[in-house]
Amino acid sequence: MLDTAHPPLVPHGGNLGYAVRRYGIAREHWIDLSTGINPRGYPVPAIDPQAWLRLPDDDDGLEDIAAQHYGASRALAVAGTQAAIRMLPAILPAGPIGVGLLTYGEYAPAFAQAGFRVERFVTEVLADSGAQADFVLEPRRALPTHLKHLVIVNPNNPGTELFEPEVLLGWHRQLAARGGTLIVDEAFVEAVPGFSVASQVDVEGLIVLRSIGKFFGMAGARAGFVLASASVDRAMRHARGPWTVAGPARAAVRAALLDGGWQRETRTYLAEASARLASRLTQHGLSVRHTPFFAWVCDADAERRQDALARHGVWVRRFDVVPGLRFGLPADELAWDKLDAALRAACDKENAR
Repeated sequence: MLDTAHPPLVPHGGNLGYAVRRYGIAREHWIDLSTGINPRGYPVPAIDPQAWLRLPDDDDGLEDIAAQHYGASRALAVAGTQAAIRMLPAILPAGPIGVGLLTYGEYAPAFAQAGFRVERFVTEVLADSGAQADFVLEPRRALPTHLKHLVIVNPNNPGTELFEPEVLLGWHRQLAARGGTLIVDEAFVEAVPGFSVASQVDVEGLIVLRSIGKFFGMAGARAGFVLASASVDRAMRHARGPWTVAGPARAAVRAALLDGGWQRETRTYLAEASARLASRLTQHGLSVRHTPFFAWVCDADAERRQDALARHGVWVRRFDVVPGLRFGLPADELAWDKLDAALRAACDKENAR
């Protein structure tokens, strides 16, 4: 059971300060691969100085631009999808909700703190991993009959599972018939847009969350969007309140969403870089699955290997619920070389035994 009175802080990547303190290596000597953020983010143009002086304009057309970009009827701007996750329990009817055991860690505590019964699932690829879960999620089988809601991160972070839209919409139909909801977190789908279900959100019982931080490399902007039916949009708009996305962030996000040429070039770059990362990890004897943003290594020795990499100035994210490591993309050739040297030290000696 989750402690809803004093829930622990959920660990996340990007905690390089912790690594600096633990290993005594100056920040400038690290390469931080602990997040799945595009290391070649959008080149934000100069921001009008007036954006710092005025209250954010919630009627500046940004939401219309986002809706058009995502192919949805409407979009609600929020201060990162993390803000939306905290709002969701207040607008959904009570009932058991399925959340992946190996997935983005903020969903389970958000719903548990609101009194929902959270049931953890594993996908087929983890069914034989020994992880303790309440059920196995399989595309060809019906959802548990008592389940009211389901959260799917697609592609999954960090497990990399990717579900076809037809599968997601099939789960939605099952849940909607019970008065429930399918929540699809598409934080990493921008690189593979054909897997998005954003265009289907006019139906009740389907909510899609989209992030600016990952594909556009603008995590510091704290901006994202909720795509949903008119009734859910109204409820979340009321819960959100005004001025939740800062004016300078709105200007930067607007420019990024309108730059189709940069988006096309970036999809190509991410596909090539992630294939290179997967190949590099495989060469060092690791078993790899990957998305365009990161690679996942299921590794029973994850704690020792993370430590070995860190001692060579490479910081990666470790997961314990299913032991493994997530590797983000190196930003430049110096980072690639440093990763290769650290992998030789952390993996090759062991493989030679």
